[in-house]
Amino acid sequence: MAVAIFSLFVNILYLASPIYMLQVYDRVVPSRSTSTLLFLTLMVVVALAALSSLDLVRAQIMSRLSGRLDQVLSSAVLALSFQRADDAAKPTLLRDLDALRQFIASPPLLALFDLPFVPIYLLVAFLLHPWLGFFTLGCCLLLALLALVNELRLAQPLRDSRAAAVRSQAFADMATRNVEAVIAMGMLDGVLRRWSEDRLVHRVTQSTASERLLGAAGLAKYLRLVMQSLVLGLGAYLAVMQQVNAGAIFAGSFLLGRALQPLEQLIGGWRNAIVARASYLKLVKALNAADSGSKKLGLPRLEGNLGVENLHVTVPGGTKFLLRAVSFKLKAGEVLGVVGPSGAGKSSLAKALVGVSMPAAGLVRLDGADLQALPRHERGAVLGYLPQDVELFADTVAANISRFRTGVDEEVVLAAQLAGVHEMILRLPQGYNTQIGEGGAVLSGGYRQRIALARAVFGNPSFVVLDEPSSNLDGDGDIALARCLAQLRQRRCTVVLVSHRPTTLSSADHILLLREGKVEAFGPRDEIAAKLIEHRERSPRMIGDANG
Repeated sequence: MAVAIFSLFVNILYLASPIYMLQVYDRVVPSRSTSTLLFLTLMVVVALAALSSLDLVRAQIMSRLSGRLDQVLSSAVLALSFQRADDAAKPTLLRDLDALRQFIASPPLLALFDLPFVPIYLLVAFLLHPWLGFFTLGCCLLLALLALVNELRLAQPLRDSRAAAVRSQAFADMATRNVEAVIAMGMLDGVLRRWSEDRLVHRVTQSTASERLLGAAGLAKYLRLVMQSLVLGLGAYLAVMQQVNAGAIFAGSFLLGRALQPLEQLIGGWRNAIVARASYLKLVKALNAADSGSKKLGLPRLEGNLGVENLHVTVPGGTKFLLRAVSFKLKAGEVLGVVGPSGAGKSSLAKALVGVSMPAAGLVRLDGADLQALPRHERGAVLGYLPQDVELFADTVAANISRFRTGVDEEVVLAAQLAGVHEMILRLPQGYNTQIGEGGAVLSGGYRQRIALARAVFGNPSFVVLDEPSSNLDGDGDIALARCLAQLRQRRCTVVLVSHRPTTLSSADHILLLREGKVEAFGPRDEIAAKLIEHRERSPRMIGDANG
């Protein structure tokens, strides 16, 4: 609103120059009055100074509005990336916010504020002479038509370029996360070739859009220069025919230039406008669909009674089922071991149980409450999760264990002791304040896994899911994990444990056998273990996993 008000006064003050020209030719030249010329010159200088000041102020307002937008939305937009970790489009939302923020502070947006005032210049041109008015109106319509054609020609290349850029970035991120495998198995050339395919599409479509944009901008500039020259000729003709005075020649040219300026700026910045519009629509859609958990009624602390009802999970963005009709129940404090051959859906089940994956059908309930309906902060307060692929953040050991909460030093130490990693942390150069680098690069695999375990049990959760928690552990680590599971059971913390190690599964009360995404067996540990042994002796190939 402030920018709109400033734009009103800016565009009114732009009339100072044509009025000055008319007054000079109407009053000063016939009367040869130097005092009148001095007074008029002083007035136009003051008016143009006010114009420049107001124009600067509205540009500063837009710049600060851009910063304010980032301040208000950046955290919410980043949070969206964690609501649905299986949605590949979410990580691009921050880039959409940046595109919108940059457009807000750009000249093309100010041109949109100037566009509604073009009729003022048309009206003044008509007051000078109808021919000047109609000529100015025709020029504006011609540039508006050029802008429309430009949008139609740019829309598809920009969509293709944007999609290719997203695919290229996603593939590059995936390749860098698997850099060791890429180098070890000589995949670098193939990876670079595959990545270059999307980059090529991005470059070609971006180049096409840029060339069309530059062509339209060049044509708009050419038409404006030609039109301003023609309007001078038209004004001179009308002056010769004594229908206008000499001042109208220059006033008409100025009015035409000012009326065309917003349109020319919009054509030059049309690409950014299209990108910003697409980013805006995408952000609005994502924010409207965002979890409104902060407005939901708080619930008492959950005990950890787990119920899984007819759970179905599909491949992200696809229709292939990873889990089909999975159902089981656990009482608070019970430990469930999940086993099965590779590809059976064990990790998919683990992700669904902690809300990382959205079920295609069915429910995961904690104490009867739908897990997906719980507010994020309440869910995080009662959940612990150790993923199969451990990811730590480039910060201190304490910050990683505390989940980046502050003022919880005592709870951090208790979590580390529960995970059996306290003494190991104390041996690090700065103890809990040791910077572990990107992804925990300075730590061994076993260290990272045990610190991630401490993070999972931080805050005395009611429900913990551990996906292959012993994959990088040695004998001492296995003993520490067994002690941790025993203490979690004593605290009545429900645990779901995905593992292939029989020693780890010995802590389980129940066993769930998955095969091809379906529950093949569920029951007490000893009963299911006996069935597995009997089944293996009959048909060892059907088990599919030596330790399953």
